[in-house]
Amino acid sequence: MRLPAWLNPRRLEGRIVGLFLALLLVVQLVSFGAIHASITHNAQDSLAAELRTGERVLRRLLDQRAGKLHDAAELLAKDYGFRTTIGLSLAEAGTVETIKDALSNQGERIGASVVAYFDDQLHLVAATRDGAASFGATLQQLVNRQDGTALAVLGDQVYQVVAVQVRTPQPVGWVLMGFALNREVLDDLKALSELQSVVLMQPPGQPWSGIVANLDKEAAGALQAGLGTAAPAGGVLALAGERMGARFVPLLDGEQRLGVLLLRSLDAALAPYQQLQLVLLGLTLLGVAVFALVSVLLARGISGPITLLSASARRLERGDYDTPVPSTSRLAEVHKLAVALESMREGIRRRDALVNNLAYVDPLTLLPNRARFAEFLHHHLVNSDTPGAVLMLDLDRFKHVNDVLGHDVGDRLLQSVAERLRGLCAPAHSVLARLSGDEFAILLAHTDARDASEAALAILKDFENPLHIDNETIDLGAGIGIALFPDHGREVGVLLGRAELAMYAAKTRQCGSLIYHAQLDAGSQESLSLLTELRHAVEKEELRLFLQPKVDLQRGRVIGAEALVRWQHPRRGLVPPMQFIPFAEQTGFIRMLSAWVLSGAAKFAREALDAGLSLRLSVNLSTRDLMDQDLPAKIEALLAPREVPPAALCLEITESAIMDDPERALSTLEQLHAMGLKLSIDDFGTGYSSLAYLKRLPVDELKIDKSFVMAMERDLDDARIVRSTIELAHNLGLSVVAEGLETAKAWAMLARLGCDEGQGYFICKPMPQEQFIAWAAAWQPPDISTLSAESAMARLG
Repeated sequence: MRLPAWLNPRRLEGRIVGLFLALLLVVQLVSFGAIHASITHNAQDSLAAELRTGERVLRRLLDQRAGKLHDAAELLAKDYGFRTTIGLSLAEAGTVETIKDALSNQGERIGASVVAYFDDQLHLVAATRDGAASFGATLQQLVNRQDGTALAVLGDQVYQVVAVQVRTPQPVGWVLMGFALNREVLDDLKALSELQSVVLMQPPGQPWSGIVANLDKEAAGALQAGLGTAAPAGGVLALAGERMGARFVPLLDGEQRLGVLLLRSLDAALAPYQQLQLVLLGLTLLGVAVFALVSVLLARGISGPITLLSASARRLERGDYDTPVPSTSRLAEVHKLAVALESMREGIRRRDALVNNLAYVDPLTLLPNRARFAEFLHHHLVNSDTPGAVLMLDLDRFKHVNDVLGHDVGDRLLQSVAERLRGLCAPAHSVLARLSGDEFAILLAHTDARDASEAALAILKDFENPLHIDNETIDLGAGIGIALFPDHGREVGVLLGRAELAMYAAKTRQCGSLIYHAQLDAGSQESLSLLTELRHAVEKEELRLFLQPKVDLQRGRVIGAEALVRWQHPRRGLVPPMQFIPFAEQTGFIRMLSAWVLSGAAKFAREALDAGLSLRLSVNLSTRDLMDQDLPAKIEALLAPREVPPAALCLEITESAIMDDPERALSTLEQLHAMGLKLSIDDFGTGYSSLAYLKRLPVDELKIDKSFVMAMERDLDDARIVRSTIELAHNLGLSVVAEGLETAKAWAMLARLGCDEGQGYFICKPMPQEQFIAWAAAWQPPDISTLSAESAMARLG
């Protein structure tokens, strides 16, 4: 069951109403409690005052009764006939009866309970009731104290007595009169003060007990049950379910204790105030109801606009930035909040439009980008069954344009290409996009393989016309890959991937455009599979270190070797380096391979030294290795623990690796050279380095590319290049290594030309490192004394 908002404590409206009502209830309860406590306190004070007044009234009643008794007794004592009678001899017949009659007449006249005459020896002479002799002790007290009144207890009856001396004229005896302290006295007290009372008596060693009371039986029983040996205390008592104010008035002390307990109903005293409390309670409930209604209206006035603002915030969360935020509240704070939300909505809407534009539009060419093109393609594939094609285009030599003419010209080139492509695509109602860099894509709907090929041919034909930018003529060229749907797939990623495969294949084959076919994907998947497995090859120890010997051509002895890596695949066998090295370089995994080769070379160098061989091992470094600023520290960490001298390693670098970032490469090479490592330029003559950079490099040797060495016997130009390179290196103070040495005649020619070292199949093919030490110990240089290189040298001049 869903509660109303103003009853839901989790809602703002409910919390406002709850807070206000809670505060009101707390205030009302505190006020009600204070009023109730005040009424109760005042009632108790008033009750205590009434009880004190009742005590005074009780004593006054007793005094009045005592005075009445005293007057009556004195009147009897002065009566002539009575004095004459008591003057007669008690032995005479009828004298005692006469006295008794006189006593009875006087007692009946005033309502005395007992009247007695005692002689001057305090012996009872006559009395109106039996057992009057017991009053002798009380009379003795009166005579001794010369007090006019006293209380006497006979059995369970209490009497208030007075005594008056009879004189004729000499004292001859005492007249004693007494009133019973009965309910009449208590009723008189109640009539005067509305107090109820109980006469309590405590015989020696026994608990208090009530002997006379004007209480109902239930209350009297409850009171009797609560009495003990201690005198009753004042305060508030609970008798038969009614609260009573009590005050104990002691009348007689000694062994026989006597007193009166005055009682006044507290509930009766509070009764007049109960109506007032009910009125206050009614007013409180009415106030709560009115306050609740006002609180609900106030809470709705606050929460209503906030609820609308919350709904607006949820619309913003869902991406609805077009619906304005209402600002109808009269509350200034809420109105300001609404205005702030509206400003935020406007700002978000503008930024969202900008972000969408940046997310889906290429800012340079204003064409759709890859994400937008993917959406167009996905929408077409989902909502249409018509065939079509995706053309992916990559410009030729764009990087060269950026490097030579600058990025500003490169950007204008891309803009011009986009304009040309936009003009070519407009008649076909196709979608043109720039994917990245110099890559463009075209979506052709209702197109088959023939139409797609013709569209690609039209683009290539248009690109035959060069561009003119800032007096620069730039020839255009491109490779175009074509993927057809649904023939080549119905998923965006698959189609774009296959169009890209076809594009790179077209660029590789230089055929302009190419339609995707399954063989292209198989080669790519095989390469990716090899690269994935290569990541685990190092951990599984599938890599092998091979060494190809290097010999001193002048002295004919083994002086070193080139360290090469081979992959002993568990299923493919020995994988050729060209199948995994290029991919390792592209992905950056080449650093891990280089580290593995360096570690293996350092380990083998230690083994060779232990075997008595002083070898220099050459290790190839890639461009990524040279860009690694931590490379010197890594190599030192490999050599130092094994105590391998730095000169035992020669690091081979290519010209292209140096020229990618000459300054950074130079910094790394200088650190390596300072460590004592030998440095060599590999494949010299095949790159495009300048001699200005060459003379700055801290290298120790040049390595002539095998393409020149292998053809020098039959190609005079290659022989001249080899000779010039050797002379150049020697003039620069560098040693020369010739790779590709495959014949004895080539050895002889290189030796005559002054080449320092050589390596090639004529000496030995690369071999596992485990075989090298034994091979080096057993190897003998070939006998080239019978060979003549005079004819070749003569042709060189």
